[in-house]
Amino acid sequence: MIITSISDFSLQYDEPLGLLRVEWASGDDMRTFRTSATELLQLSQQLGVRHLLLNMNTLPDISVYDQVWLSTDWMAAVVNSPLERVVLVNHRRRVHNQLAIESLIAQARRSIRFDIQYFPQPGPGLHWLSDYSDRLPALLAEWAALHGPAIPPASAPATPRPLYRPHDS
Repeated sequence: MIITSISDFSLQYDEPLGLLRVEWASGDDMRTFRTSATELLQLSQQLGVRHLLLNMNTLPDISVYDQVWLSTDWMAAVVNSPLERVVLVNHRRRVHNQLAIESLIAQARRSIRFDIQYFPQPGPGLHWLSDYSDRLPALLAEWAALHGPAIPPASAPATPRPLYRPHDS
């Protein structure tokens, strides 16, 4: 089910899997980040989300002020939630947010009771979160109908191709 109650986020929830997919939808505008992140936390608690996919690739660089807020206000509620598994989608070229998130996790490490995994793209992370559920194709189709296809075909290379071609002799 697509959820539209928080305008800064694209959200998809599957009740049987307890899975919530989250992507930032406001471009570079982070003015309402804290309000929306608080609403996201409340929604997650209301739904009893156990599996969370947070696509960091769609989020602009998190400011230092927002990092402090996340660490002092937001993480305490996250670690006390019923989460079992979290996927953080972050491409290796998105170093700023990778470091910001790793810092948050390091600060809360003793309180974190759920498994956290990093994936460069949402598709493999959703497979892991859902234990390769037969519900996943319908969820992917629902998301693609609204946002367009985001998962490369299975035959696509897993790593980027070089931007050069060797000269032919």
